[in-house]
Amino acid sequence: MTVKDIGQKIVGFKVVPNGKVTPFPQPDDDPSIKRIEERPEGSLEAVSEKIVYSTSEGKQKVYVLVSFINVEGVLDGEPVTIERPIEFFFPIGQGTSEHQWISATMRSLSLAARGGYAAQNLQDLRKVAWDKGPVRCGTNPHGKPLYHNSEVAAIAWALQQILYRRGFLDADYNQVPARYLAKASQSAPAEFVEVGQEETETKAKGAGPAVVGECPECTGDLILRDGCPTCSCGYSKC
Repeated sequence: MTVKDIGQKIVGFKVVPNGKVTPFPQPDDDPSIKRIEERPEGSLEAVSEKIVYSTSEGKQKVYVLVSFINVEGVLDGEPVTIERPIEFFFPIGQGTSEHQWISATMRSLSLAARGGYAAQNLQDLRKVAWDKGPVRCGTNPHGKPLYHNSEVAAIAWALQQILYRRGFLDADYNQVPARYLAKASQSAPAEFVEVGQEETETKAKGAGPAVVGECPECTGDLILRDGCPTCSCGYSKC
């Protein structure tokens, strides 16, 4: 019997008859929650978007950038690769000095993304309120304006739209499980459009509106309209 050097830590063993070796399945390493220590060098695929909203001081517009990275992992013993957001960037020089707080929030959101909990962070940002009244940003399927509790909350909603269109969030803005992200990695890319007070419509190239669920009233297909699951019978989750 030949004994070979073992170059890694032994985590278990199994004795099998007839000298046959059965490899152990690799332990799960969920790529959706794997911590990324730092942004890698070089260029990354990113989405740059103009966000239009209105406050008590009038119409505002800002630009944001979201970078994405492919992360490898193991699920059910099989290697998988998913796409994750890794960086949220708010370019400086966009209006008032109050935007420094949004820039600081983007830095914290980037840390959350590298830690695997960007979806939860965005949900929390949607709850941020200020004392200047509601902020109008986006519309519902019936053309009615959407109002948010603050400027930060409106921008967080717009960021959720980016991640939803990218397939990273579901219709309720929860993170899609890694196994489904891996299956969707070969699907057609989405077209990205401006998020603002005008009607927002996103479609996969060469396909019709994506079905995001089943209508609880008529059991028909729910499709995304302006970031809101909507049915042809008139039902709207928003």
